[in-house]
Amino acid sequence: QVQLVEFGGGLVQAGGSLRLSCTASGRAFTSYAMGWFRQAPGKEREFVAAISGYGNYPYYSESVKDRFTISRDNAKHTVYLQMNSLNPDDAAVYSCAASDSDCSGSGCYVKYDYWGQGTRVTVSS
Repeated sequence: QVQLVEFGGGLVQAGGSLRLSCTASGRAFTSYAMGWFRQAPGKEREFVAAISGYGNYPYYSESVKDRFTISRDNAKHTVYLQMNSLNPDDAAVYSCAASDSDCSGSGCYVKYDYWGQGTRVTVSS
């Protein structure tokens, strides 16, 4: 069973930055896609970013592209989400997810099989 634990959420002013991290345990880490999702109150969960197993293919939603950066350290079994230029629309519970598959070079259309408990990001205006 894969366990995912997120860290790094909190309160930040608009325009500020936060870095989220997610550490995985319970199986091999490399070769599997990892993703970040978020859910704001009253809204459905939405995709934020994903990264291929070896970290060479990152993918982003249009709403965060050019502001957020996903990366991973396979030696530490950890995936990161660097969030810059945050605005109130970015406020949500952010969850990381792990897949039993990997992204391809043309996209990251994988099913996510494991989820973390989430970490809350609050952005004050």
